[in-house]
Amino acid sequence: MKYLLVLTLCLTGFRSMTQNLQLVYDLRHTTDPKNNPKNYPTLYFEYFKPQDSGRAFVKPGSFLFKMQADVMGPGTNTSKMYFQVAQTLRFWEPKVFLHLSISGGLGVTEPKQYSYYILTNYEAGVAWPFQWKGGFYSFVLDYRYVPYTKPTSDLIGTFYFYKAFFNYRLELLGDLNAWTENKNHGDEYTAGLSGKQFFFYAEPQLWYRFPGAFSAGVRMNIYYHVNTPADRWEVYPAAGVRWKL
Repeated sequence: MKYLLVLTLCLTGFRSMTQNLQLVYDLRHTTDPKNNPKNYPTLYFEYFKPQDSGRAFVKPGSFLFKMQADVMGPGTNTSKMYFQVAQTLRFWEPKVFLHLSISGGLGVTEPKQYSYYILTNYEAGVAWPFQWKGGFYSFVLDYRYVPYTKPTSDLIGTFYFYKAFFNYRLELLGDLNAWTENKNHGDEYTAGLSGKQFFFYAEPQLWYRFPGAFSAGVRMNIYYHVNTPADRWEVYPAAGVRWKL
C-alpha cells in the first residue's frame, strides 16, 4: 500500500491534468442503522488524464487512477483501502478504444480475524467515449477476471457521465457498473452454491463549485449484492467538500 501512497504524491505534481480530492461523511448508519454500526468519513483521490488526440501509431486515450480510504476503524484509523488504475488506447482511426484496468484493496475489521482482501480484478475490453448535448460520456464493456480459489470470469459494463451547468458552477457526474460472478468461489462459505449472481454499483455525484478550487456537494453509493448476498438495494448518501484542479 505504501507504493500507492507514493504514486498519489507523485501524481499531485502534474497540475496540467485533472485531479480531485474529496473528503465526505458517509451517512449509512443514519439511513440504515440495522446494517451499519456507524457513520464515517471517506477520503477519495482521483487523477484523470483526458483523451489524447496524438497521431502516433499507438494513440493513448484517457488514463484514470482512483483511490479510496474509509475511516471507520477505532478512533480515526483507516479500515479500508481501494484503488483502480485504467488506461485506454487504440491503433486505429475510429474512436473506440481498447480498455485495460486493474483494481483491488483490503479491509480491516474488529475483531481482526475477519479482515479481508478485496481481490485484484483484471479487466480488458473496449471503451466508447462520446459527447451529447454538452455532456461527456463513456461506455465500457470489459471481460473481468477475479482470482478466487475457484476463479470467475464474466462481463462487466460501466457507464461514466459528466455534465456541467451554469458555466461549470454545478457539476453532475459519476458512474454505473453492472456485472455477474460465479456464486461458488471455491471456499467454505460458498461451497455448494452454483450459478451466477448479479451485482450493481453506482456513485452519482453533484457538486457546487465556489470561486477557486473548492466545491461542496453530495454523492450517493448505491449497491446491490456488493455488501451482502441478500436480494436488497442499499442506497447510502454522503456529503462533503472537494478540491479540484
